[in-house]
Amino acid sequence: MTPALTLHAVAKAYGEQQALAGVDLELEPGRILALLGPNGAGKTTAVGIAAGLIATDTGRVRVCGHDPRADRRAAGRIVGIAPQEIGLYPSLTVRDNLRGFAEVYGLGARAARERAAELLAPFGLEELADRPAGQLSGGEQRRAHAAIALVNRPRLVLLDEPTAGADTETRNGILEVVRTLSAAGTAVLYTTHYLPEVEQLDADVALLERGRVIAAGPLAELIALHATPVLVLAFDGPVPARLRTRAGFTAAPDHVRIAGADPGATLLDVLTELGDERARLARVEIVQPSLESAYLALTGRRTAEAVA
Repeated sequence: MTPALTLHAVAKAYGEQQALAGVDLELEPGRILALLGPNGAGKTTAVGIAAGLIATDTGRVRVCGHDPRADRRAAGRIVGIAPQEIGLYPSLTVRDNLRGFAEVYGLGARAARERAAELLAPFGLEELADRPAGQLSGGEQRRAHAAIALVNRPRLVLLDEPTAGADTETRNGILEVVRTLSAAGTAVLYTTHYLPEVEQLDADVALLERGRVIAAGPLAELIALHATPVLVLAFDGPVPARLRTRAGFTAAPDHVRIAGADPGATLLDVLTELGDERARLARVEIVQPSLESAYLALTGRRTAEAVA
């Protein structure tokens, strides 16, 4: 079976900033690949390259066997994309936005009207169909924006932060559509900072750090390999010196994290060791094995959504 998406040794720099530094990715039809990483890791660049919108410096890109830069016509038939920035014509209704984009993708007028009508219900847009896009709430615009990515019935869907700033209803609706697409054989590349979404989708994972893939694989495998319980101790003021230098502890300016099988026993030991400095202990948290704790183990940081 031809992969829906292949990136091999892909590199891209913007001046002196290396956005991607030899990235390898493969996405099979019917699979969901969650592309994770902190801001600046290269996720949006990877999405743009997969869509054929950004040229690589080096490396090989194939979408269902086609080079998306060299064969733009094929890419237009195969790929659907919803970038981070919402792209709707505010004066046009939701229905006309969908119909207009369908015609841009090459559908005839009648087929475009029919496709626009088909996409209203899955995204909860039926009651909003004749409302100008500029009058929609942020969550409603997110749903319409994501729907546009599907107007050409793509074999590969690229969703870059599709639920950013969305309410719970919008988020759940988009996740349900993604699951439906996958079940029907469509490949989905999905970027997000909200790790519970990845667990809800049971997606494969590729974790980017400074333009490189530092871990990749099925979700359960990634958690099993990299996630252990983590004890996090946050302090008022700097971390005590005795903890900053202790083996197995990872210290930031105001907190320390300790990975291990028995965080309760570790906490008792640390409290004893702290002595009078226990008074500066502001927060204690035990992070159980999950994608969040695997992410923490691999990158040394919590996700932005988790911190918020």
